Amino acid sequence: MQLTLKVELPDNTYTVTTNLYVVVAWERKFKRKASDMANGIGIEDLAFLAFEASKLNKIVVPAEFDNFIKQLVNIEVVEQEQPSFIEAAPTDAS
Repeated sequence: MQLTLKVELPDNTYTVTTNLYVVVAWERKFKRKASDMANGIGIEDLAFLAFEASKLNKIVVPAEFDNFIKQLVNIEVVEQEQPSFIEAAPTDAS
């Protein structure tokens, strides 16, 4: 699952895209499964995803997550890409 997030700071606005590493980091921190995101996630969740994705993309952010949150003006999902699952073709046996 990839999310493209628009991050608005007082002096800068940018977009950043999550990847599998970022989602796994979210799962570890919040002790939830990525499939739980389908039921909705909070602003803290989005902020964490943006924080980790920003670090991966070499965007300078505060070292501590809470300090990143203090700087946020707004955060929103601008695009969501669902994983594509490939179904096996039917066979004579099925």
